[in-house]
Amino acid sequence: MFTGHIHEIGTVMAVDQHQLTIGAPETTLRAPGVICVNGVGLTVARGARESGVVLEAGMSADTRRRSTLGQIQPGTRVNVETPLRVGDPCAGHLVQGDVEAVGKIVRIDDEGSMRRMWIKPPERFHPLIVAKAQIAVDGVSLTVAEVARDRFAVALVPLTLRATTLADLSVGDRVNLEPDLVTRLARRWPSDPGQAVTEVVAALPWAGRLTGARGVQQAVAQIAAGGAVVVWDPDREGEGDVVFAGARLRPEAFTFMLTQVCGHPTVPCAPEVLRRLDLERVPGAGDRHGTRPHVPVDLTAGTGTGVSAAERAATVRRLAHPDARPTDFLRPGHVFPLAARPGGLAERAGHTEATVALCVAAGLPPVGVCCEVMNPDGTMAKAADLELAALRWGLPLVDVADLAKHL
Repeated sequence: MFTGHIHEIGTVMAVDQHQLTIGAPETTLRAPGVICVNGVGLTVARGARESGVVLEAGMSADTRRRSTLGQIQPGTRVNVETPLRVGDPCAGHLVQGDVEAVGKIVRIDDEGSMRRMWIKPPERFHPLIVAKAQIAVDGVSLTVAEVARDRFAVALVPLTLRATTLADLSVGDRVNLEPDLVTRLARRWPSDPGQAVTEVVAALPWAGRLTGARGVQQAVAQIAAGGAVVVWDPDREGEGDVVFAGARLRPEAFTFMLTQVCGHPTVPCAPEVLRRLDLERVPGAGDRHGTRPHVPVDLTAGTGTGVSAAERAATVRRLAHPDARPTDFLRPGHVFPLAARPGGLAERAGHTEATVALCVAAGLPPVGVCCEVMNPDGTMAKAADLELAALRWGLPLVDVADLAKHL
């Protein structure tokens, strides 16, 4: 069993019909009996483990036919992962090394430090692709960012581009695909035979409390994929907020904040965005935590009152658009911008700055949405409440202090 977290980038030294020889010094030292190479589980030959230099992995005719390893050439860099051992953390998702399909890269968009990759899989694989669920691409655990009619997109954050071979890929290249193990089980043994697989697995990505630099990068990946992150601020407010990026905010996300999160959705913005849009600060001393609210707005092009989830989401998306102008907004309205500090998290480690920092790290415009998590009894959610909520919603939970340290 694997997790989709790459242990080492190896180099193919030699290929024949029955075997791959891979230079992977760190993996060789662990002397595993099996390894995962670009998402394909392979058995390591005993003699190679004793050599201490390279790994020799057996490769069957079926493996060559059903994966991209059939066309691999010497000199190719490959993702190498060793199997889970007792006590190892499982921070990605469960991967068996059984390639379900081979997809073709049809488009790559560089968006700041992030890269968005569109992959066209075989038609039979489509029922296993769910937005915000997990998928392994060449063995790398990723979140599905978007799903279109015949393709899907994944968002590659800087850590993924540095630590895997996905940065080497170009349009036209083929990649190995494997869904989350639970997705496979849901397809084979659904609890309700008439229930769509998408309904079974929609809330199955990794979730819960994440820490350290890797946890922060996972949170950034979630934001880049259009998902949400729970940010806990124990020191300043003693509250947690659900955070989304503003650039791709959907009406469903706003509905979720209003009906499940139950706090007050606000829109943190970099100060230069508010200056460009001539959005003035609300008069007064502000709240006791140093939040800087600005004049609320609605979208000028709207046809309703501006209150609906669809209209508020559209207003947020326009605030995040680099071509937005002051005349695009009515004042006052129902969307509440907040100004982040110019120095970001280094100047003020609050939810406003954390939201903007996550958006920027994900390669998106510096505009997001945050909403306080409120318990059903009307009290504000604390640490234990937030951990339960994050697991229930299938969202990662990070501390604002970790964001300040690693972003």
